[in-house]
Amino acid sequence: MAEKRDYYDVLGIQKGASEDEIKKAYRKLARENHPDLHPDKVEECEEKMKEINEAYSVLSDPEKRQHYDQFGHASMDGDGFGGFSGFTGSYSGDMGDIFDSFFGNIFGGGVRANTANAPRKGRDINTSVSISFMEACTGKSQEITITHQEKCTACGGTGAEPGTSTEVCPDCHGRGNVKTTQQTPFGAISSTRPCPHCSGKGTVIKTPCQKCRGVGRAKVSKRVNLNIPAGIDDGLVLRVTGEGDCGINGGPAGNLNVSVGVRPHPIFSREGYDVHCEIPITYAQAVLGDEITVPTIDGNVKFTIPEGTQNGAKHRLKGKGIKYLQQDKRGDQYVKLYIEVPKNLSKKQKDLLREFDNSLTEKHYVKRKTFFDKIKDLLQG
Repeated sequence: MAEKRDYYDVLGIQKGASEDEIKKAYRKLARENHPDLHPDKVEECEEKMKEINEAYSVLSDPEKRQHYDQFGHASMDGDGFGGFSGFTGSYSGDMGDIFDSFFGNIFGGGVRANTANAPRKGRDINTSVSISFMEACTGKSQEITITHQEKCTACGGTGAEPGTSTEVCPDCHGRGNVKTTQQTPFGAISSTRPCPHCSGKGTVIKTPCQKCRGVGRAKVSKRVNLNIPAGIDDGLVLRVTGEGDCGINGGPAGNLNVSVGVRPHPIFSREGYDVHCEIPITYAQAVLGDEITVPTIDGNVKFTIPEGTQNGAKHRLKGKGIKYLQQDKRGDQYVKLYIEVPKNLSKKQKDLLREFDNSLTEKHYVKRKTFFDKIKDLLQG
């Protein structure tokens, strides 16, 4: 026989836990491990509940707890309650009734209806698409291929081979649930749980459909038209209602969730709904000013470089950014101008540049003059 676990470990609490902490731990574990909530793991849950109930019945009783803290499991008899007047007798009915008496209808009260035949929504499916920066700005309609589960066309979703039908479960006689009796600290308790033979459906399939192997659903590839709105950003998810897996027992289909990836652009970058780009200009254009062509997401526009433009100057093109999602509003475009310093000058070009530079005075360099004035003030100070 396996060695019993420490009751405190069973409930996941410390040895000095208060009565309130013990009760909270018990309620939490009872909710998580109740057999009715895990029809596919009924036996495992029943064993866990026996252990949980046993631990709680001892630790929730001050006298039993004191004996246990002093002598451990040695103070218990074969049932774990030697020397104590625990709950005796029997209880017939659903486990939920006795749980409701303690937890105030935590599990809904009474005999819970079998949910095996209740309509259930189909599973959502996920996929992704990749689009260009410009497609994200303008929006597009695109067909994508998905694979999801649809109702089997051969059996109509029954799971039975065409020409045959489901039969009443011989174990539960169509009820969908069976009663079991177990010994607990409260006595013998009879509980109702889904029939393991038919999984709570009340019917069984003698001759499964060859196409879907009795599942009632089959994987199908399908083309879906995806409308990508203008202004969508990288990483956003579009939901297409009803294009997930088909529902079960007449439930609605799940949804298709499409994650949109936006490829980077060689010129433009994005911040929110604003577009940014950098444009190189010559030294002469910066000094004298000029009219240049600037690319935008709507096409090229004319832009005038102001005379005396400084390196890194940023200018706004209002309304030339990206359209807001579901709004008649647009961001702006910001153009950053940087002066490209010429390289590989000839001797003549260098001489001309020196001659030009020597012709300039401090009045031509406002920032330079201000900077050196500050240094002078610091030295004098």
